[in-house]
Amino acid sequence: MVETSSNSSVIALKADSFGRILLVQGAQGRFVRRDLGATPLWLRLPAWWLARREARALAKLDGMEATPRLLGWDGRWLDRSYMEGAAMYQRPPRADLAYFHAARRLLQRVHRHGIAHNDLAKEANWLVREDGSPALIDFQLAVCGNPRSRWMRLLAREDLRHLLKHKRMYCPQRLTPVERRVLKRHSWVRELWFATGKPVYRFVTRRILHWEDNEGQGPKP
Repeated sequence: MVETSSNSSVIALKADSFGRILLVQGAQGRFVRRDLGATPLWLRLPAWWLARREARALAKLDGMEATPRLLGWDGRWLDRSYMEGAAMYQRPPRADLAYFHAARRLLQRVHRHGIAHNDLAKEANWLVREDGSPALIDFQLAVCGNPRSRWMRLLAREDLRHLLKHKRMYCPQRLTPVERRVLKRHSWVRELWFATGKPVYRFVTRRILHWEDNEGQGPKP
């Protein structure tokens, strides 16, 4: 873990039922800490499970460019390097074909490491950095496996579909015929999620936990 001192400054970036996300400024620079200490007892296990998934994925990425670097994971705190940039919904890459080309190359590199992000519908998980290039964060739902396996290729295709949906939103005139066909083909994973998983997710988050993330697109009026 990254050592902190009494001189370290801490800013809360986000807090929900699964813990707090803190921006820590220490002697070694800025980093992000996911703190599970404030998680209710009945949610400790799923919060720990999600954090462990993120730690495993970041370890496999091993500090790959445009992804966070794992700094430490001890079961309560997950520390990762700070990624400078704005969420996609905060700095939309409108008509920016270069951004989407770079985002696709980044996604391909992540997939070659045997990782499917599995949460790319959320614009908050796509960063637009100062130079206009993309970066990826929040690997809590990431799946690790053999990139050549049928399951991982299916998940990788779903990652790509979510990226293309963002391209359709912000750069629709540059969608290729092949990309339009990919968007129209829905996998059984998507259909199963919408039929079973998503209703349960909405019930738990909205009725039990009383929060809504708007698919990571920021606050709605």
